[in-house]
Amino acid sequence: MAHAVNGVVAAGRGAKVSVETILVPDPGPGEALVKVQACGVCHTDLHYREGGINDEFPFLLGHEAAGVVEAVGDGVVDLEPGDFVILNWRAVCGSCRSCLRGRPQYCFNTHNASQPMTLADGTPLSPALGIGAFAEKTLVHSGQCTKVNPKAPAEVAGLLGCGVMAGIGAAINTGGVTRGDSVAVLGCGGVGDAAIAGARLAGARTIIAVDLDHTKLEWAQRFGATHTVNAREQDVVEAIRALTDGNGADVVIDAVGRPETFQQAFYARDHAGIAVLVGVPTPDMKLELPLIDVFSRGGAVKSSWYGDCLPSRDFPMLIDLHLQGRLDLGAFVSETIGLGDVEKAFEDMHHGRVLRSVVVL
Repeated sequence: MAHAVNGVVAAGRGAKVSVETILVPDPGPGEALVKVQACGVCHTDLHYREGGINDEFPFLLGHEAAGVVEAVGDGVVDLEPGDFVILNWRAVCGSCRSCLRGRPQYCFNTHNASQPMTLADGTPLSPALGIGAFAEKTLVHSGQCTKVNPKAPAEVAGLLGCGVMAGIGAAINTGGVTRGDSVAVLGCGGVGDAAIAGARLAGARTIIAVDLDHTKLEWAQRFGATHTVNAREQDVVEAIRALTDGNGADVVIDAVGRPETFQQAFYARDHAGIAVLVGVPTPDMKLELPLIDVFSRGGAVKSSWYGDCLPSRDFPMLIDLHLQGRLDLGAFVSETIGLGDVEKAFEDMHHGRVLRSVVVL
């Protein structure tokens, strides 16, 4: 039986999104039907709408979500109706070469639901990141559901499904920030502020926030930034060096994802320091660096995909830290909205007026 629910659909490149009736099938083998309670509005959803991911329109948007399992299909043994879950887009396969080498956080064969969700006329929808959670219900692979403590509000728990996890993971998992380190974060939106929060959790001594916007720099201080640099007013590399005894930071995280910001991250790190790219570039962007500088400065240049997270390990731990008062996930939520407000939320996000708008169903 198909469930007729409301969902936010992007019909074509650059077109405004609309709320449509969509049909969600009952779960088949290995699948789970989830009643969505909340879903954050992420830049990736806007990239889908703009055709920046692929052109497999129409898209059912939304992926940064939490909700309750309503039904499971045959063969699902680790979930049952009533479980409170965060949805993830890294449902590890367990059998690819990364998984078999004990590195499931790099799994490249992750699972999605087999059955399509459709428009009322039967047109198949492409769910964003295999999830499609700007909807009252969605169908996912059971491995995309990570059980966490149900005491956490859905509007904050769901943020771990993408942006907040990406930022925290870029600091802790990819950058390996540890106690006493100096860290600089370029770009203080949701992902950048999450990287700042992650650096603080890891015990960083100096945390430098860099942005073009004074308001965002003020936000960054709430998450643990010890120093701020306005990139409109100061040379970023020189300012970071000045705040780190002239050496550069141990870890520099680029949460913007542009060639010029990544060059700043590369040169603002200490010798043998780590530069981490977590901001998402567009396909046309090119990076040019003197190879001698790559050789002579040592250290590492890394990309961080989903914060190199393992949802089954990281989500429950971070929710527990939130419930203990050690990680304020609620500080990322600028506003709660309805399904019909997603287009305006995209505009607010584009203009930097919010950290996260969260759809509450």
